[in-house]
Amino acid sequence: MNIEDVDGVKVLRLTGGSATKSFSREFLPKIADAVNSLMGEKAVVITGEGKFFSAGADINAFQKSIDDGDSVELIRELTGILHPLLLKMRTSSTIFVAALNGASAGGGLGLALACDARIASPEGKMAASYAGMGLSPDGGTTWLLPRLVGEQVARRFFLENQVWDASEACHLGAIDQVVAADNLLARAIHVAKTWSQWGSHTKEATKHLLLTQNINDLETHLTHERTLIEAAGTTEEFAEGVRAFLEKRKPDFS
Repeated sequence: MNIEDVDGVKVLRLTGGSATKSFSREFLPKIADAVNSLMGEKAVVITGEGKFFSAGADINAFQKSIDDGDSVELIRELTGILHPLLLKMRTSSTIFVAALNGASAGGGLGLALACDARIASPEGKMAASYAGMGLSPDGGTTWLLPRLVGEQVARRFFLENQVWDASEACHLGAIDQVVAADNLLARAIHVAKTWSQWGSHTKEATKHLLLTQNINDLETHLTHERTLIEAAGTTEEFAEGVRAFLEKRKPDFS
């Protein structure tokens, strides 16, 4: 696993076991530490290596936990790391873009869905994989996916244990765009830069409002909008935006 700066965007690449056995006691804490270290950056692209974006639990560890009678403890430990991470990604002012070079499955699917955008190469795949393991879905997938593709499409995905290739996932709305493999990272970085060019309050508030819009009634949501836009009115970013408009130039929110 490594982090590099590419044209002002932080690129987190999951390599080796962090891509193939992402959701294990060994690798999940490292992934969470890496992503958490990037919270507050303007933009982050997460990608994988080879055939995997982020996929797979440590099945041998699952078997050992069953044998030892501590499977519940293992699951609690892993979800205790994953769930707070996904929530931070959804509420941070940082724009996260998943560059899906290969398979995203299980908790790796949750990681991809928690990003603000998903760009895939033709080799990108999405799978839940929980049903085949005798598990119920996790990683926020039953909350995030229906909001992208609709409840009934998501229901079929989970209960038929489907695997979507990049084209189908894009057609259904789970992926934003499919590009050639050799253009994947460049396109993801471009999207990350474009989406992250705005002020921190604008990004964080927009993500918050979109996160809560379908669980609030309209009156409650209007109150949230009013509170946040009032807060925006006190920021230097607002003052810069007004100046730029009057001066007929692009605003500088850096």
